[in-house]
Amino acid sequence: MGERPDLLGPEDNFLGIDSDWGSSSVMIWPVPMEQSTSYMQGTGRGPGALLEASRQVELFDDELGVETFRRGIVTLTPLKIGAVSVESTVRHVQEQALSLLKHGKRLVTVGGEHSVTVGLVQAHHSHDSNFSVLHLDAHADLRESYGGTGFSHACVMARVRTLVPHVSVGIRSLCFEEAEQIQSENLSVFTVHTMRQQDDWLEKAVGLLRRKVYITLDLDVLDPSVMPSVGTPEPNGMDWPALTSLLKKVFQERDVIGMDMVELCPMHSGDFGPFTAAKLLYRLIGYWLA
Repeated sequence: MGERPDLLGPEDNFLGIDSDWGSSSVMIWPVPMEQSTSYMQGTGRGPGALLEASRQVELFDDELGVETFRRGIVTLTPLKIGAVSVESTVRHVQEQALSLLKHGKRLVTVGGEHSVTVGLVQAHHSHDSNFSVLHLDAHADLRESYGGTGFSHACVMARVRTLVPHVSVGIRSLCFEEAEQIQSENLSVFTVHTMRQQDDWLEKAVGLLRRKVYITLDLDVLDPSVMPSVGTPEPNGMDWPALTSLLKKVFQERDVIGMDMVELCPMHSGDFGPFTAAKLLYRLIGYWLA
């Protein structure tokens, strides 16, 4: 299975807990990538801010009625990001993720910008190509190129869909070409507008997923009133109950093979976004281990 990765201790890790590699079932992997951001700057600080805020999260989950951390959660040392191209960083993420997956534990990646997802999906695809991606986002991310690269955060799903099918939920910002593509190719995209017109959107979205699912959660899928700390905020987003209801159903009815949470962009002292992200991540891990 390879050499055990280096771990962060309680003073720096997720939840501030004592952890043991041998008995752990979940790996938290911070990837502070920030190379193609196009609006708010700061996604490179996202993983650190989430980890710091997580040490204020109660270990008892009031919904699940358990202390999820007792199932074993370890935090890996952050991936070092060099002064290289976006493409090179994505390739580095893929290579390191492949190595981590060999340990047989659940991998939860914390970004960083959304481009990290391409490398993560590529790594999972090398293990097993029979899965789909649940894409939670305010943006369609279907541009072929943006800012001079096809690996921009605005191109994530254009790259992912060449490997596996995807279902996008929470979309409320896209360019004309993306809208045309969604319609002409009948892509599985649930905009907030259509979600609010269809009472059964949740069941439809889950029904389109394959048995095995990879989840990529761009925090701007949430309304800025819930999650202000993102790189490209958009009004009229999902709220906490809608998002967690969808994800709970996915964890219950599908085999989730991996997950990432991206685009946290801490803004200033007193910013509650990192805490909300940390609590959401702990809740999702609880769903996964239930």
